[in-house]
Amino acid sequence: MILTDTHTHLYSEAFDEDRDAVIQNALSKGVQRFFIPAIDSSYTKAMFDLEQMYPDNVYLMMGLHPTSVKENYQEELSQVESLLQQRKFYAVGEIGIDLYWDTSFFKQQRKAFKYQIRLAKKYRLPIVIHCRDSFAEIFEVLEEEKGEDLFGIFHCFTGTIEDAHKAIGYNMKLGIGGVVTFKNGKIDAFLKEIDLSHIVLETDSPYLAPVPFRGKRNESAYLIQVLDKLKDIYGVSPEEIAAITTANSKEVFGI
Repeated sequence: MILTDTHTHLYSEAFDEDRDAVIQNALSKGVQRFFIPAIDSSYTKAMFDLEQMYPDNVYLMMGLHPTSVKENYQEELSQVESLLQQRKFYAVGEIGIDLYWDTSFFKQQRKAFKYQIRLAKKYRLPIVIHCRDSFAEIFEVLEEEKGEDLFGIFHCFTGTIEDAHKAIGYNMKLGIGGVVTFKNGKIDAFLKEIDLSHIVLETDSPYLAPVPFRGKRNESAYLIQVLDKLKDIYGVSPEEIAAITTANSKEVFGI
């Protein structure tokens, strides 16, 4: 059984003490591919180092995270574009709009989101969307940019079923992780109505650990807990879910 973690920050400082053990544990559980989202230029070297350590398992994205959109965002976007010109990446991400922590850079976040969508189209890459307290704002941008050249993943999907159908309508897969195991996560109530062809698995580690690890550091190995929850929701075998979601991830990322 091969599993794919479509969103994990394995270069995070949270793994500095035991990164290799964490990755080996995930590999032993069948998690064979790790897709690594970017945050900003301060993490670029750590991402490249991680790829060098595990060239057969690690797949890098490039982009500017919305919470890193500050006064210097145009300089950061220039570096994103420069790196996209220089080498292979598998997505532009994670990008989007986050109005949970700070709304003072909303206009700049929106500009950065649109700019990076257009970079993704230029390089024929998927986008990986970060959306927090911003579904309406995200959908507004997607409506402006919609087309066959717009596709990707709605990372850490936490919306309603109406939001899910909207996202799918914009050629987005839904990234399902630890939130599906939370009592207050809500998406488990309707997820069965969404066909598995629209689902990919993720952890967002070290964040959002699934039950029974909630509140602790998340790891890619905990994708098994997400898989077990989806098995209960969909009433099919873990092997079938693993096969479908892995195929979906390969389709999105072009591997």
